[in-house]
Amino acid sequence: MASIIISSVIQVALFTLIPFIWWLITARKKMSFFSWIGLKKIEDAKDKKTALWTAVTAVLFLAVSVLILTSLKGVEMATSEFAGLGAKAIPSILIYAAFQTALAEEIVFRGFLLKRISNKFGFAAGNTIQAVIFGLMHGIMFFSAVDPLKATLITAFTGAIGWAMGFINEKKAGGSLIPSWTIHTCANIFSGLCAAFMLFA
Repeated sequence: MASIIISSVIQVALFTLIPFIWWLITARKKMSFFSWIGLKKIEDAKDKKTALWTAVTAVLFLAVSVLILTSLKGVEMATSEFAGLGAKAIPSILIYAAFQTALAEEIVFRGFLLKRISNKFGFAAGNTIQAVIFGLMHGIMFFSAVDPLKATLITAFTGAIGWAMGFINEKKAGGSLIPSWTIHTCANIFSGLCAAFMLFA
């Protein structure tokens, strides 16, 4: 588990570096880095509605994850390191899911790209661009492992979830990353547990 903790710290630091430098140059005197990137509390008035949107999107993400995992039987994935380890992998899966992948990626995609592009070109452009890049980053690796149609669908589904998470953050949660971080973490925990208990082997 120590290696997972170390790699998580390194990944979060690396993914935060460019946003942090950007904030230092452009916004340091205006607001704190955490507020600027979206690591902030959701406004009380929006809590219940945001929770509902988050829950629904999390369920959809898990459904998409089932479809993806079913279509990728036998294909090496990021969670393959937990394959067959069972319950003893759970602590590592939780750290991996919440920090190494979800937090690091949310900082880059919904915290940095979405907010900065939206600030310049509007929300529609910002959310679409970050979602497309998010989908490509998660799907392009599968074009050499499965048929092009499956790989394209994985890319499209993942991008659509990325778009939905951006929408919830910005339009339902006042720019907070908490909803998308929660959704992303849940999906990654699910994938990790599926690998650990060989549910789609």
